[in-house]
Amino acid sequence: MKKRIVTALVHNRSGVLNRVTGLFTKRQFNIESISVGYTEVEGVSKMTFLVSVEDDRKIEQLIKQLNKQIDVLKVSDITDQGVVARELAMIKVLSNGQTRSEINGIVEPFRASIIDVCRDSVTVQVTGDIDKVEAIIDLLRPYGIKEIARTGITAFTRGNVKSVSDIRQYSIVN
Repeated sequence: MKKRIVTALVHNRSGVLNRVTGLFTKRQFNIESISVGYTEVEGVSKMTFLVSVEDDRKIEQLIKQLNKQIDVLKVSDITDQGVVARELAMIKVLSNGQTRSEINGIVEPFRASIIDVCRDSVTVQVTGDIDKVEAIIDLLRPYGIKEIARTGITAFTRGNVKSVSDIRQYSIVN
């Protein structure tokens, strides 16, 4: 299975996320991660999906179907392009006075930070690619992880690729 990063620029309207994810479901794609947020263009949001695929032709079919949706402005598989991709994770780890310095020693090389300290736990915040997030989670696991919250990957292409601002050519009707 290959992991693919698919982005979609969409009108920011009620029900769009449901219709878009419904197409993934219909095509039997498992969405491993999804993030959605506003862009620099008012009324336009960007969805970033991380999916596993066996056959690249299936992803091409999905992209064609997504592009036919009324509220979808543009869909791209950016996996094979130069990409900047990040994820944020917060990890609540069991900790006492004795283990806090050990945990801090793990956190520091990852350029992560401890954002909350309680009597029996610390919360670590890490930002980076998926491998970095997975690596710090694996190192913290022996201390006892109480909770993990992850944003899902968000990504865009590097360099002089058309930006969301170029989408202004589409009429955005509210």
